[in-house]
Amino acid sequence: MAMTEHSKTARILVAGCGALGGRIAQALSQHHEVFGLRRNPERIPTGVLRIGADLLDTQTLATALPAATDVLIYCLTPNRYDDDGYRAAYVTGLANILASLDCRPLRRIVFISSTSVYQQNDDSWVDETSETSPDRASGQCILAGEQLALDSGVPATVARLSGIYGPTRRRFLDGVVQGEMAPAIPSPYTNRIHEADAAAAVVHLVNQALAGISLASHYLVSDCEPVRLHEVVNWIRHQTACATPSADARTGGRAGSKRCSNRRLLDSGFRFRYPDYRAGYGEMIHGAD
Repeated sequence: MAMTEHSKTARILVAGCGALGGRIAQALSQHHEVFGLRRNPERIPTGVLRIGADLLDTQTLATALPAATDVLIYCLTPNRYDDDGYRAAYVTGLANILASLDCRPLRRIVFISSTSVYQQNDDSWVDETSETSPDRASGQCILAGEQLALDSGVPATVARLSGIYGPTRRRFLDGVVQGEMAPAIPSPYTNRIHEADAAAAVVHLVNQALAGISLASHYLVSDCEPVRLHEVVNWIRHQTACATPSADARTGGRAGSKRCSNRRLLDSGFRFRYPDYRAGYGEMIHGAD
């Protein structure tokens, strides 16, 4: 039965309550009972019920999880960036938590994925129906995690996020300002999502599921303007003082060249606070109006 504003709030577990997961959990905690799980529970935001556990420690996990969970949001990042780290984060951890939640009334899994599952490098448009055949182990592990969620027997939705940026993720902006970027022209297409919109999109999908609205199996979460890397760099250089690019400045992108379509997300009713890089980086550079 769909939940209404007059019915009991949902019990939501955010596994991986780091920067993005914590933001999602805090937003959902305004209307629902939200549990956040991470190894360092003292870093879970205020208003979220804290669970300290390691997803690879099945013995501790079995006794730490809340009963009668309605929604599981799986939002992990590797603690080391090698094949074993990616598999532990996206596959083994998910398998462990699903086993520990067995026989509990999960109504929805939301798996936070990445556009790195797309290997396209020809400037083409990709959407939720496009081929996924990543050539890197990281993308392969993420794709395996997606499939595990979809095959779990619980209704599942995969949110594929493009490159996240924002006030707590300034690496690219700071790199341009410090002269570490000198992309060739024409440069690859890039895709990004502001951290506020990334969290809001997941919250939007969760609330739709709880309201009884049918969700697709996959949503591509990226802003409304795929853009070539050199255009972003040049725009930033016109907004603020930047160092002259160094001799070893990076000349290209790291994720092929594709254009991510967010049409399905827009059709679901979601609206972006930062629909393009100018809105997001502009606020970071000049401050909010």
